Amino acid sequence: MLDYATLRVIWWLILGILLIGFAVMDGFDFGVAALIRVLGRDDAERRTLLETVEPVWEGNQVWFVVAGAGTFAAWPLLYAAAFSGFYVAMFLLLVAFIGRPVSFGYRNKSANPQWRNMWDWVMTISGIVPPLIFGVAFGNLFLGVPFRFDEEMRMTYAGSFFGLLSPFALLCGLISLMMILMHGATYAAMKADIALAARAARVARGAALAFMLLYIAAGAWLAFGLSGYAIVSAVAGDAPSNPLLKHVVAQGTWFSGFATQHSAFWLVPVLALLSATAMTALSLSLRYRLALAASALAIATTILSAGLALFPFLLPSSLAPDSSLTLWDASSSKTTLGLMLLSVIVLLPIVLAYTAWVYRVLRGRVSLEHVRRSHGMY
Repeated sequence: MLDYATLRVIWWLILGILLIGFAVMDGFDFGVAALIRVLGRDDAERRTLLETVEPVWEGNQVWFVVAGAGTFAAWPLLYAAAFSGFYVAMFLLLVAFIGRPVSFGYRNKSANPQWRNMWDWVMTISGIVPPLIFGVAFGNLFLGVPFRFDEEMRMTYAGSFFGLLSPFALLCGLISLMMILMHGATYAAMKADIALAARAARVARGAALAFMLLYIAAGAWLAFGLSGYAIVSAVAGDAPSNPLLKHVVAQGTWFSGFATQHSAFWLVPVLALLSATAMTALSLSLRYRLALAASALAIATTILSAGLALFPFLLPSSLAPDSSLTLWDASSSKTTLGLMLLSVIVLLPIVLAYTAWVYRVLRGRVSLEHVRRSHGMY
């Protein structure tokens, strides 16, 4: 049987895998929706783009549901603090999640151009808002969130929605948005009609360049403009989950902790930049399938770099640093983590195998000819 400390680290990794899975699998859905008006110049082209994601978006969204459920079960203090503090942001996220499938369903209910134009805008906004909010949320993790626990573990949140929109957090939001636009456009280049591929690839390369520049800017800001948090008391990996049992101070930068102790950390952000560069080169050579894989790797390493820079913090507190949540003091019990791990070991391979089979069945491009013929556009 694994010890408590090891289980906590494993579930930290699983949380990261779920977030990466959501960003990679549902990310291109959001990217295509956000770019529907940019990539599609007429109704046939927009319907073609929609048909690249309509068969798979619901299955992809399962990653988000599982990530939320896994956070609730494995990290209950994190779930409670984050969902309470980011309540308005979560509400906007929910509206965007609802707007996308509604626009999928209602856009083609009428042939009226104004009707379809309205739903195309709903789709665009619903594709932009989620990655922007997720990026802003990650930015606020580095800044610290204004919450605290009292002696009876009652949480107090002293922030506001607009307080989350600091310059650094907005920069992180733009990084997330450019990353998802890059991924969505690369997917469209691979999956949509060849007439749309070159246009989508150009957009993907532009988004990749913006992503790399913003990512470097955020790294420089973290290195020279923001204080990091550090645990200065003894850490017991097998102690009960009580964040008030440690002492945390703001000192150095976020790169003074895990990055300094493990120099291999720097390979991760370098790999993120190299992956985005590789995506650009592969799209220029028309190898769109490999370009999509490179885009996915850029997303995975970007999220991993943020998680490693924060390690072992899950939700730092700017109001009372000792209340900060870490992987050592915010988890469920050892028994709960162990039982959930068994479920993951059994179910995750099944989910991955089924997903691979679905994408194999749906392989190939969605052609304009097929869309025009099936929808009577001649």
